[in-house]
Amino acid sequence: MKTKIALFLGMLLAANVSYADLKIGFVNIPAVLEKAPQAEKAKKRLEQEFSPRDKQLVAQQKEIQSMDERMTKDAAVMGESARVNLEKDILNKKRDAKRAQQEFSEDFNARRNEELGKLQRRIVEAIREIAKAQEFDLLLTDGVIYASEKIDVTSQVQQKLSTIPE
Repeated sequence: MKTKIALFLGMLLAANVSYADLKIGFVNIPAVLEKAPQAEKAKKRLEQEFSPRDKQLVAQQKEIQSMDERMTKDAAVMGESARVNLEKDILNKKRDAKRAQQEFSEDFNARRNEELGKLQRRIVEAIREIAKAQEFDLLLTDGVIYASEKIDVTSQVQQKLSTIPE
């Protein structure tokens, strides 16, 4: 990234463009992601979508825990076949719960990435609109070690996102 910036600035100097003629800005993408209204809405959508499955997984774990406790408490007084059947049931339920948890995680991650991708596209769109409207020559994002407040347009991007419909 530093090499690309240096090369770009070097080409501008070679073309007899002075630094005073350049309009450069910086956008703090993590800050935009954190405060974007679309991020909060996406989080709520994910919670709404995955909350029932999460509750079901918690219920499965409680059932398994209850069965484990019953096994520990009653194993000495259970008949051999009842104990073996309970052990099989516990093992099967643990296997099912593990599989359900994996599926839940995979589905949740896929949906989260989908929502994040949509938000990132909106952010890029907002940044490009600001860059064109304010006639920036260069807007930087990740990889910046320092950016003065006078070139930081992060708050403008955040404001722009609040005007972009879902």
